[in-house]
Amino acid sequence: MKFNVLSELEYDVDLGGTLILNIHALRTAGQTILEESLSVEPYVKVEELFPADGESRLVRLETSEKTKLKIKYQALVDTSCRLIDAALLDDVPVAQMPAAILPFLYPSRYCQSDKLYRLANNKFGHFEHAFDKVIALTDWIYRNVEYLSGSTNAQTSAYDTVTEQAGVCRDFAHLGIALCRALTIPARYFTGYSYQLSPADFHACFEAYLGGQWIIFDPTRLAPLNGMVKIASGRDAADAAIANFFGNISCGSIKVDCQLAEGNFEPVHYSGEYIYGIAY
Repeated sequence: MKFNVLSELEYDVDLGGTLILNIHALRTAGQTILEESLSVEPYVKVEELFPADGESRLVRLETSEKTKLKIKYQALVDTSCRLIDAALLDDVPVAQMPAAILPFLYPSRYCQSDKLYRLANNKFGHFEHAFDKVIALTDWIYRNVEYLSGSTNAQTSAYDTVTEQAGVCRDFAHLGIALCRALTIPARYFTGYSYQLSPADFHACFEAYLGGQWIIFDPTRLAPLNGMVKIASGRDAADAAIANFFGNISCGSIKVDCQLAEGNFEPVHYSGEYIYGIAY
């Protein structure tokens, strides 16, 4: 499927500073960038960065003056997702996991899986199949955590979300990741553009490593799973933040959009007996 994605951001810079943005669509085996452009007003030094893990595309902007930065990114992206028989999506023994997967088993800044071990195993440990465990914990988050804009901040962790029982997509994703890791299922944060998300914004969900595949899950149920355009993945939001500021910089406004470029779209959600998983 082809999607047109757009982000327009404004930042007020006082006395200069450096801004690192993470808004470019990612190039992956299942995602091709057909067209893209980035414009910045006024002119400042712009440098594209390529992290060694290949899980994001960063842009560094630097200015030594007080200014208002206007950034516009747009792209035409061709995505493909695969439906995989859920019976094939079971645990991968830790002894057989590739080295690159192991960091997604460990606790991280926002996903304290070590603190949620007892909760995860008491509620979901009785499921024999790994895919069933992740479906169950995703459903539990949806039923027990209220989606409430403005209820959390950049310091809120998965442990906080369990206590407060409220959050936004970032918090839902962190809790899903932490519960997966507590069940010895590697999981990682996924951020991207999302078709049919209302209101339009950057969206966060998570991927679990099942049967040797990264399978996508969204505890918010706010958007179809086959309408995602990936920007980045990481251990948690600290690895995949949309923007990082260095200096006296504040965000003025953000506009995000994702539209179907061509063809018909049949939204896919996990439903019924969950006979398949979705991988990008």
